[in-house]
Amino acid sequence: MEYVYAAMLLHKSGKEINEKNVSEVLTAAGVSADSVRVKALVASIAEVDIEEAIKSAPAMMAAAPAPAATAPAAKEEKSKEEEEEEESKKEDAAIEGLGSLFG
Repeated sequence: MEYVYAAMLLHKSGKEINEKNVSEVLTAAGVSADSVRVKALVASIAEVDIEEAIKSAPAMMAAAPAPAATAPAAKEEKSKEEEEEEESKKEDAAIEGLGSLFG
């Protein structure tokens, strides 16, 4: 996410979103910039209208279902296997979401 944030910060400040600028923003924030990820980000957003993406973001957020509230006392202890399975599903969903950024 840091890479996307760096690109958004550059966009907001009116700076060109290129490999050098993204790397500098990440370094200034204390993040060790991976040149492959920086190249991938810059290439993937080269054709994206960032203003249009920002405008459509609230509509996407409104369509997302809110998580159900659960009482802490009502939670049952989950087995280690169940927790690992849930974590795996979350990681898969995160990777899938990132894939849509670069799609």
